[in-house]
Amino acid sequence: MFIENVLKVKNEGWRYFIGCIIIFIITQIGSIPFTVAIFSKIGANGASNLDFKNLMTVLENSNLTLFYVLIPYVFGFFGILLVTKSLHSQTFISLTTSRNKINFSKILTSFLVAGSIIIFSVAIGFFISPDQYLFNFNFENFLILCLISFLLIPLQTSFEEYLFRGYLMQGLGGVFRNRWIPLIITSFLFGLLHFWNPEVSTLGTIFLFHYILTGFFLGVLTIMDDGMELALGFHAGNNILISLLITADWTVLQTDSILKFIGDPKMSLSTILPIIVLYPLILIYFSKKYNWENWEKKILVKFDDKSNKVLEK
Repeated sequence: MFIENVLKVKNEGWRYFIGCIIIFIITQIGSIPFTVAIFSKIGANGASNLDFKNLMTVLENSNLTLFYVLIPYVFGFFGILLVTKSLHSQTFISLTTSRNKINFSKILTSFLVAGSIIIFSVAIGFFISPDQYLFNFNFENFLILCLISFLLIPLQTSFEEYLFRGYLMQGLGGVFRNRWIPLIITSFLFGLLHFWNPEVSTLGTIFLFHYILTGFFLGVLTIMDDGMELALGFHAGNNILISLLITADWTVLQTDSILKFIGDPKMSLSTILPIIVLYPLILIYFSKKYNWENWEKKILVKFDDKSNKVLEK
């Protein structure tokens, strides 16, 4: 069982506390290049007056900005690997899955599912309201964007997955000796991580519900499949295809994508409804494909830290 992997490693609470601090510091070190670039461009006085929208455009090069924005996540990803090995004596495989090896086929399958959904969603939006989209394609810039997206965005999404669905979910499982409490806590923490995203300030705090639901969905994928492979693939497919297909002035990923949304951003039922409908359908699809059974037992069980066996409630 995936979360129960924590029982096989050094799992004292202080290790996770110190580990989170180390990961945070390493991630902040990764933000230094962007900070230096900003200060070099406009100086300390100019930088102090920047809001997020201006921050993303001050370098006047979307690909360069995206590169700098992703670097902290790359640092953070390797920070997690360092912490799990040095503080917890845990292998990369046991942090990833309950299987003997990582199932890359599941990562690819989930990537394709997420990517197909994004392509379909963008196509439908463009078909319904073409006047709200601007053709933004530039061949040279798009090639560079593809390179950055396929090399660095998987590390960005993997950082978030290994932090929330891996490191913290397993660590909290060691504290509470169950799965549902870590699932709930990490879902809310995942939502709070995105509190400073410009989408939240533009659409309203209620948009955090989108991120919390997404965290919950990815957590259920991880628990039911006894590994992070599906969550890793889905998150990467979602972010990569969004970066390539569509951008807007008020989104966290402002890229040289094919299309740019220029309509009026507003929060509505249609913003939340797709994930309320789609996420359950995706879970049903994967449950049929991978023969998931006993949902209640798998999510609500307690486990014994001494015998490392699952106990039925």
